[in-house]
Amino acid sequence: MATIVYYAILTAISAIFFILFSTLTNKNGFPRNWPLVGTVPALISNSYNLLEWATALTERAGGTMIFKGPWLFGTDMVITADPANVQYTSSTKFSSYPRGSKSKEFFDVFGVGYFNLEADEWSPHRRIFRSFFNHKQFAAYSTKLALDKVEKGLIPVLDKVATNPGTIDLQEVFQRYTYDLTHCLVIGHDPSSLSIQWPEVPFLKAMSVAMEAVFYRHFLPEGVWKLQGFLGVGKEKPLKKAKEFLNRFAAEQVSMKGKDLSKGNGESYSILTTYLTDEDEKFNWKVSNDALMGSLLTLMVAGKDTTSSALSWFFWLVSHHPFVKHKIEEELKENTPKDKVENFHLFTQEELDKLVYLHAALCETIRLFPPVPFQTRTPLKSDVLPTGHHVYPKKSLIVIPVYIMGRMTAVWGNDCREFKPERWITEKGEIKHEPSHKFFAFNSGPRICLGRELAFTQMKAAAAAIIHNYNFHMVGEQTARPLKSIILHMENGLQAAITRRWA
Repeated sequence: MATIVYYAILTAISAIFFILFSTLTNKNGFPRNWPLVGTVPALISNSYNLLEWATALTERAGGTMIFKGPWLFGTDMVITADPANVQYTSSTKFSSYPRGSKSKEFFDVFGVGYFNLEADEWSPHRRIFRSFFNHKQFAAYSTKLALDKVEKGLIPVLDKVATNPGTIDLQEVFQRYTYDLTHCLVIGHDPSSLSIQWPEVPFLKAMSVAMEAVFYRHFLPEGVWKLQGFLGVGKEKPLKKAKEFLNRFAAEQVSMKGKDLSKGNGESYSILTTYLTDEDEKFNWKVSNDALMGSLLTLMVAGKDTTSSALSWFFWLVSHHPFVKHKIEEELKENTPKDKVENFHLFTQEELDKLVYLHAALCETIRLFPPVPFQTRTPLKSDVLPTGHHVYPKKSLIVIPVYIMGRMTAVWGNDCREFKPERWITEKGEIKHEPSHKFFAFNSGPRICLGRELAFTQMKAAAAAIIHNYNFHMVGEQTARPLKSIILHMENGLQAAITRRWA
């Protein structure tokens, strides 16, 4: 009965919107700020193409614009793709612009884990991650994991497809590749999801469902998605089951690791182990079980989804830009042993480090298709951004649209929509450094991503192995539409035909 009432209300509201708001923009082409509902009708009517629509508006507005929320209980979204504002909120005034309470509600799937913490609560977790990533054996260990996974996981799967001509969803291949690697680094063992047996991986489905629901929470009025959760309808219905599974998964992993360590037979190198064995008394800090579970889920998403998303878009872009593909192939030849130039070869870390053009092509991919398309901040007090826009506590939600920033003429030039790896290479043939508040895909300031180099190693290992050893082409006339999710996956996957280049 409650469900019927919900849909009746939704239908009535939709009818009102259709009748009253047939003209959703003002004379300047910006969303009309309607009484009571603000600019919500324009957001809803453009939800099918939200990223591109918002990009065009933000460009026209000069880099920063405000979406008015519903009156009385709504939040105004301050969308800013201006690097000055980004630097101000994420670095210069970092402590004054936390994620905020609304972000914690949006991302309640992560509980009280690292992602949802601020200030003093956040710092100890950051220290744990730094100690792990800065450990003397980390670089060698993480690189070996990636190279082994390419050889023993990725290659057998691709060989099977190439031997029995057919197609495969490369997006899922890359999700399994990074899921296994992240599982090894965070939890300490390999689930071997990337194998010719192709086992079911409930975690991938559950997290995908969760990230889609969180995306919609950002753009629906708070009362709407909370009502959906209460009635068990909309995106909130599958989210409930996904959260139950993810919490159970995290609890089981933490419990098993604790038991292994207490028996003295747990491996000594994973983030989970580092958490559980942290004994630095000078910090007088011990992580709670709930915080550990939330942080585990946060790290699994950070490691798995972001890198796999970048790889998927990279191969889609390369397949549509033959010139770039050719240049990558030539660079691979130049850095392949002479007897392997026209033979099967897997690249070593030393060889991968020399692949400047491939690295540039990956940077360019992430510029155009950042794995996390936007991030949010909340002002603690009334303030004025460098661009002159006013923001207010409890009223303003600052959105840093990473996807839009990559398409801003004022930020990247008139060729900003072109796939142009050369923009990342200096005259000396080295990778060009761009400030993090301009290239925000890896965040900026105190929250800057510690796993950036790890991500590039994993991406280059997989990309080099595939491009050197296989022919691939996208099947049919695929339209690469971004999935409406916190992670910029492809809506319909990436179906590709694979054949071997060498006998």
